[in-house]
Amino acid sequence: MASRVLMPKGSDTMTEGKVLKWLKTEGDSVSSGDALVEIETDKVDMEVESMASGILRKVMVKEGETVPVGQLLGVIGGAEEDISSIISGDGGAAPRKPEAAEAEKKPAPVVPFAPPAAGISAAPEAPEAEPSAPSGRILASPLARRLAREAGLDLSVIRGSGPGGRIIRRDVESAATAGPVRMPRVMPSPEGPEFRDEPLSAMRKTIAQRLAQSLGPVPHFYLTVEVDMRKTKELRESVNKINRELRLSFNDIIVKACAAALTRHPEVNASFTGESIRFHNRIHIGIAVAIEGGGLITPVIRNCDRKTLQQVSAESDELISRARNRKLKPEEYAGGTFSVSNLGMMGIEEFSAVINPPEGAILAVGSVVEKPVVENGQVTVGHRCRMTLSCDHRVVDGATGATFLATLRQILENPVALLF
Repeated sequence: MASRVLMPKGSDTMTEGKVLKWLKTEGDSVSSGDALVEIETDKVDMEVESMASGILRKVMVKEGETVPVGQLLGVIGGAEEDISSIISGDGGAAPRKPEAAEAEKKPAPVVPFAPPAAGISAAPEAPEAEPSAPSGRILASPLARRLAREAGLDLSVIRGSGPGGRIIRRDVESAATAGPVRMPRVMPSPEGPEFRDEPLSAMRKTIAQRLAQSLGPVPHFYLTVEVDMRKTKELRESVNKINRELRLSFNDIIVKACAAALTRHPEVNASFTGESIRFHNRIHIGIAVAIEGGGLITPVIRNCDRKTLQQVSAESDELISRARNRKLKPEEYAGGTFSVSNLGMMGIEEFSAVINPPEGAILAVGSVVEKPVVENGQVTVGHRCRMTLSCDHRVVDGATGATFLATLRQILENPVALLF
């Protein structure tokens, strides 16, 4: 029986998706589990796998088009099967409501297309041979194209080692290591146009909406403290020297210290629901990660207070790496109760971060700076870091935020307890 292919809902905040590339064309045979189409959500790019077998009879949405969740993308059916009722019944329009769409009588059952359990396809390179490509088209797997795009590599100068000369993942990784010719950046001519408009990506649209939702209705106030990071610096250097496989960062220690401070100040581990203040019984800390090419995503370390510093470091590295490659699972960037945004590695000494709703607070971390400080009446070289807590005044009062910061500073100035 014919099946409809619908735009899936890849995350709680997703309302629309963009078709980046069809991995099958009309007339191709499709088996259950095949990667069918690559889409861009508000958080990640993902390959959607087929849940049915048959022939891709009709593609309803072209590459580059953005459509609402639930929109008809295509139809799979038998070679001689009549699919006109499905096409005319949907007409490519998004359903008014999911409930209403379920209530309607459908001429054929819906077999939804959803991302694999991980939320993002990690399927291996397709082994099928592609003997030749249409004129002007470079043979490359979808994963290779994405990796090349993220690395700024020009596919036309990469030699493919796959079937039929197809460029696959290892070719792109080898080219990135070897440092090949990159895509040229053309500087605008003085005689050219005065500006260039670039359409918003799905991620950038979501960021714009959420920032407006945060800074508009959420009453922010800010508290800044300067922390002596000398002992934290010594702890980091000692641990990394003892265990060369563990690359402990300042951010790892700060995240773990925040979790420890939140156990003593649960009123900061809270959010505003509109009708009540929700005090969370578990501590899930989000780490703000910038995406190359624009965008921001916040992977979450769950139950951070129950994990060792080494576990926090390893999990943080893994999440940040996959976040930058847009390969996070939906459950890995949702459900945070507190966030940390660190721009210290970029030389920023102090800044204020915008709260990630519905969380009640976010900590902005600046760089660790060498500066002259007075200790016991003597001028010495200190290692100081300025941290700013942004608070939702509906949830956190000034004194509450101040005592949390005092505890955080105390932990970071005596961090050895974080090892146990």
